[in-house]
Amino acid sequence: MCGICGEVRFDGRTADVAAIAAMNAQMIRRGPDAGGIWSHDAVALGHRRLSIIDLSVRGSQPMTDTELARAVVFNGCIYNYRELRAELEGQGYRFFSGSDTEVVLKAHHCWGADCVEHFVGMFAFAVVDLDTGVVTLGRDRLGIKPLYYSQTASRLRFASSLRALVAAGDVDRSIDLVALHHYLSFHSVVPAPRTMLQGIRKLPPATVRVVQPDGRSTDQLYWEPCLTRQEQYAGWDARDWGEALMTSLSTAVQRRMVADVPVGVLLSGGFDSSLVVALLAELGQHELATFSIGFDSAGGESGDEYEYSDIVAKRFDTNHHKIHIGTEKLLPAVLPTVEAMAEPMVSHDCVAFYLLSQEVAQHVKVVQSGQGADEILAGYDWYPPLSAVPRDQVSPAYRDVFVDRPHEAVNRLLQPHRRLDHDPTFAFLSEHQGRRGAETALDAALRLDTQVMLVDDPVKRVDNMTMAWGLEARVPFLDHEFVELAAACPPELKLAGGGKGVLKEAGRRIVPHEVIDRTKGYFPVPGIRHLEGEVLDLVHDALGSQTARDRGLFEPGPIESLLADPNTTRTTLGSNELWQVALLEMWLQTL
Repeated sequence: MCGICGEVRFDGRTADVAAIAAMNAQMIRRGPDAGGIWSHDAVALGHRRLSIIDLSVRGSQPMTDTELARAVVFNGCIYNYRELRAELEGQGYRFFSGSDTEVVLKAHHCWGADCVEHFVGMFAFAVVDLDTGVVTLGRDRLGIKPLYYSQTASRLRFASSLRALVAAGDVDRSIDLVALHHYLSFHSVVPAPRTMLQGIRKLPPATVRVVQPDGRSTDQLYWEPCLTRQEQYAGWDARDWGEALMTSLSTAVQRRMVADVPVGVLLSGGFDSSLVVALLAELGQHELATFSIGFDSAGGESGDEYEYSDIVAKRFDTNHHKIHIGTEKLLPAVLPTVEAMAEPMVSHDCVAFYLLSQEVAQHVKVVQSGQGADEILAGYDWYPPLSAVPRDQVSPAYRDVFVDRPHEAVNRLLQPHRRLDHDPTFAFLSEHQGRRGAETALDAALRLDTQVMLVDDPVKRVDNMTMAWGLEARVPFLDHEFVELAAACPPELKLAGGGKGVLKEAGRRIVPHEVIDRTKGYFPVPGIRHLEGEVLDLVHDALGSQTARDRGLFEPGPIESLLADPNTTRTTLGSNELWQVALLEMWLQTL
C-alpha cells in the first residue's frame, strides 16, 4: 500500500528531516499518490501513499492525533479494520477518518504493543508516543510487508526499502559474510535480521520492537505456527480437513476484497490462483479482472501457461487480460527489475512479476495472488523425500534436497577473504528445525519454509515487483488463520496427489479438473533460465567489469567456467548457477 520511513535520535539532536526526504524520494514508486513528512524533536516520520482505503486527504500520513499524543506511519492493510473501529468506538474512541491507519493508531493507544494480536492483515508500522518518546515498530505475522533498519549509537533509521536507507546515507555498505554464505547456499534466502549489507538489518516477521528514547529496545515475537496434531481436530478425515481449509480460504479471499478501489487477481493458470478466482466467483464477484503473462519460448521451454488460465477465465467469465512479453521487451526489463529489488533475489520470475505488474497497474491498484500455498501445504517436490526421514535427521535431509551448495563449494566459489571457517547456513537450519512445535521432519521443514524461505523469497519478490509500479498484492494463502489451520493438518494429507492434495480434492467442486490434474507448473521465463544473447551479454558485462574485480567476491576460475558453459550447471532446485552469481553482482552495482 505504501512506503514508510523514519529516524529516531538518541543523542539529544533533532531528527534529520533531509534524511527522511531522501528516503521518501527513493520510495515514490511504492506510493505514487502522495507523500508527507512529520517531525517532532528527536523523531521524524516519512510516508509515500498508495491510496486504497479512504482516498481522501483525511487518510494521509504521517497521521497524528494530538488528543492521544500519537503519530503513526503504516504500510499494508488491516482487513478487519471496520470491526476493530467499531470495538474501539465502543470504548469511547472518536475517529476523524475512514482509514485503517487511524485504527492502527488508536489500537496502539488502547492495547499498546499487544495491538498486533488484534490485527488481521499485512502490515509494517511505526507508532510514536509523543509523551514518552517511545517508538513502537511492528511487522505482520508472515512478513508480507517489509521493514528495514539501520542503527548506530546516535540514531535509528527505518524504511520499507533497503535502498531508501542507502539513499539516506551514513550506512555501512560492506558485505555481511554470513548473509553472503546464506545467499549462495540457502537458495538466495537471507534470514532476518541480516541483509547483504553489514549496516542494514530487517525486523523479523511477527515481531514488535519497542524502542526507548535512549536507544534501548526490546523485541516481542507475538506469533508462531504450531505444526503439531491438535486434540480439537482428532477424528477428522480428509474430507473434514478439505472442507475446513476451503471455508477458511474463502474467508481469506473475501477479507482481501476490502478496498475503496477495484481488486483484481493474478491468474497464472496454476491451481492456487485458479482457486482464488473460483472462490471469489462463489462469493458473488462478477466481472473480476484477471491477468496472465507469457514470454517467448527458449531452450526448449514454453514461455506461457495460457492454456490453463484461459480455461479458468472462461469458466468464471472474468475480464481477462493476456499479456505477452516478447524477447525484445525482456532485455530492457532486466536491470530495472534488479533495481526494484530491496535485496538480491535469484528467482527467474522476478522479471515476470515486474513486467506483469507494470501492465496490471494500468488497470487496477490491488490484486490477489496465489503465493504461499506450496510452502503452507507441501506443494514442492522437495517435500516428499522428507516424509520418511526421522525427526532428528531433518536438517541433513533438508540440506540434501534444498541447499544450493555445501559449505565447501561456497568457499571454493569465493575469494579467500570472503570465506568462513564454519557453515552458518546448516547451523541456522539445525537450530530452527530443532525447536519444539514441529512434530515430524516434514513439519519442521514446512515451519522453516513458512517462517523464513517464504518470507524472504516469494513474498518479498511479489512485494518488491508489484510495489515498483504502485500495485498492492494481497496473498490469501497467508491469512494467519488459514496458516494455523494448515499447520495442524496431518502431513500425509498435504503430500497426497503430488502436494496440496487435501485442498485439491476439496477444490474439485469449483476448480476445473484440467487445472487440478495438470503437471505442476511455474511462472516461466525461459529467457532467464536459459541464458543466451543479450541477457548473457549483461551477465558477462557485470561479472567482467572493473567494479566486480575491485569488489573481489568470487574466484576467477569458477566464474570463467560458468561463463564458458552458461546453462549446464544448476543448483539443487534447478536454478541457473551463473545467473545466481551474476544477479548478486548486478544488484550490488545498482546500489
